[in-house]
Amino acid sequence: MISGIHSALSGLTAIQKKIESNANNVANINTDGYKKTRVTLQEKEPQGIEAVVQQIQTAGPMVYEQTSGGETLIEKSNVELSEELPSMMLSRRFFQANLKTVQVQDEMLGNLLDIKS
Repeated sequence: MISGIHSALSGLTAIQKKIESNANNVANINTDGYKKTRVTLQEKEPQGIEAVVQQIQTAGPMVYEQTSGGETLIEKSNVELSEELPSMMLSRRFFQANLKTVQVQDEMLGNLLDIKS
């Protein structure tokens, strides 16, 4: 039973890292040259989930901007809001599911202790 709580807590921690990555990407959507990060979830032995963060090196759109030296070609951020928002919504649901698992495990443990006493 404790292993179920441990697995759900590792899931909560991993999803939290995924949400933080999405939030950081959205916050830097207008930062020139910013490279987005992606979090992938991997199974961790003997149980649980691990979040692996990697920076995506694809180039952002190139635009001409007026600078003191004339027009210069500037690379914009490679973050796309159309990818980030659905990812955040999914992460929210994953977080809720793992939280519900912790709550159910807590209830089961409480009921078991009530039976024992």
